Amino acid sequence: MVFKLDLIQTLALAVFILIIGDLLRKKIKLLDHFCIPAPVVGGILFSLISLLGYTSKTFTFEFDETLKDVFLIGFFTTIGFTASLRLLKKGGIQAFIFLLVSIVLVIVQNVLGIGLAKLFNLHPYIGLATGSTPLVGGPGTSGAFGPLFEQAGVKGAATIAMAAATFGLVMGSLTGGPIGKALIDRNKLAGKNEKDCQDETVIDKLINLDSDSLLKSAIIIVVAMGIGTIISKWFVDIGLTFPPYIGGMLAAAIIRNIYDFTNKELVLEEIESLGNICLAFFLSMALMSLKLWQLADLALPMMVILLAQVALMSLFAYFVVFRIMGKDYDAAIIASGTCGFGLGATANAMANMETLTEKYNKSAPRAFFAVPLVGSLFIDFFNAFAITFFMNIFK
Repeated sequence: MVFKLDLIQTLALAVFILIIGDLLRKKIKLLDHFCIPAPVVGGILFSLISLLGYTSKTFTFEFDETLKDVFLIGFFTTIGFTASLRLLKKGGIQAFIFLLVSIVLVIVQNVLGIGLAKLFNLHPYIGLATGSTPLVGGPGTSGAFGPLFEQAGVKGAATIAMAAATFGLVMGSLTGGPIGKALIDRNKLAGKNEKDCQDETVIDKLINLDSDSLLKSAIIIVVAMGIGTIISKWFVDIGLTFPPYIGGMLAAAIIRNIYDFTNKELVLEEIESLGNICLAFFLSMALMSLKLWQLADLALPMMVILLAQVALMSLFAYFVVFRIMGKDYDAAIIASGTCGFGLGATANAMANMETLTEKYNKSAPRAFFAVPLVGSLFIDFFNAFAITFFMNIFK
């Protein structure tokens, strides 16, 4: 039996899955501890139900995924509004250096993934699907690039990328704390306790939203998305392979910096809120359509590549990030945070760093500025271009 859902039914199911995922996160503390997003929880649960139906040959689902691309482009357009050159300059040389280090990590993850994929006689795009796409990028980037890999003929790449992203969310939490603790203890960096200080970037803020500001935010997002379609078409015309959201992201970045240059203010909180809504809906729709049965033939090479990525991330944080960022207490905290967003998400990074600063009762203001600034704002921008670069090389 085939259950065919139209556009509205598909959206309604995605919302239901999002609600179920949120309820499970609240009930199962382990999911919350590892910062597994609600749409990932609900989506994977539904994909397991789909797997049961497929393997038993009793039922399958077909979805109208028209809105999925709209939510995808909407989310990444809001990411573009965070690409402020003025903000990066305000972060100082440390934030800029950490951004460069993170870009190197993106490149190395993809080189390792592609190299091991070729070792298993797999398409290089499988390496990208187990490289920076799911790890630095997370579920959102996986959902964006996975279909592009499949359009290039790599069967199951979207499912692999989503599975790798979920694996990374867990490992990002498991590795960061031990790495940071080892660096602090081995180098005796804790020293005397300092006055507790908490950077504003880690304080939960209550945002008051009103209809006018939300409308203005929605308008500017849609305008950027519209301009982005022209940019994306231009990329296609000159023969470059880019995901559909790149145009909107670039348009938003240009608009943001024009606003900064002219000293005009954007309603960034509202833009971020709308972006989070788009991401939640997109992830629900992307994950509920996963075809887990496509993983069967690739389970072994995928696990080998992902375990190698965990080893790479641990060594990179311990020997590269720590040294380049100054070999001090803040550098150790940054190394811990890098494991968080380098394998999982910025939320994992913040959790890792907060755990360590609480343990040693010593603040790390440099770390709490650089990591969220780079991890949640700038690295997604550069990661998308890095993935696209490798795609064009190996297409």
